[in-house]
Amino acid sequence: MAQMEQIEIQLSKKKMFLTFLGAMVFVGLGLFMLINPSMSTKYNSTFVAIVGLFSVLFFGLAAIIIFRKLLDKKAGLIINQQGIIDNSSGVVAGLILWEDIEEVMVLNVSGQKFLMFIVKNPQEYIDKATSLFQRKMMKLNYRMYGSPISISANALQMNFDNLHKLLVEKMKECHNIKIYRL
Repeated sequence: MAQMEQIEIQLSKKKMFLTFLGAMVFVGLGLFMLINPSMSTKYNSTFVAIVGLFSVLFFGLAAIIIFRKLLDKKAGLIINQQGIIDNSSGVVAGLILWEDIEEVMVLNVSGQKFLMFIVKNPQEYIDKATSLFQRKMMKLNYRMYGSPISISANALQMNFDNLHKLLVEKMKECHNIKIYRL
């Protein structure tokens, strides 16, 4: 096999900043609902307060993760002779070795496309996660979709279709990997 040139796909600060702003809007709405739960005549004030709390917690966590990623100077995705180095989200897989990848599925969840990497040794990838949050998210992905590793183009300077095409091309060069579209 010929030596593969390393490809680096940078994080898109613009996409991440817009997502961060959206998360902050929902944090603000959640705070408003918590402070003024009786604002609605249609819904019970306890329900409004619970929705507000959920909004603050969920979108607050998302905003923190996105903000940290905005400060990240590393490439979002690196494709090289060894495999794929994922740094594209708040739940990074790190190095995914070509030899570990058995198949790749394109998964569409609520209009959002992901590449799911089915690996021979999923527990090893879960175990090398650097935080409890990452481990929990990878376990959840594994239970729901059959793989702890998913990559989206949301935070990358490349759209999903081009990313998918590039990875399929490089996978064929490096390894005989099955590709499925779901």
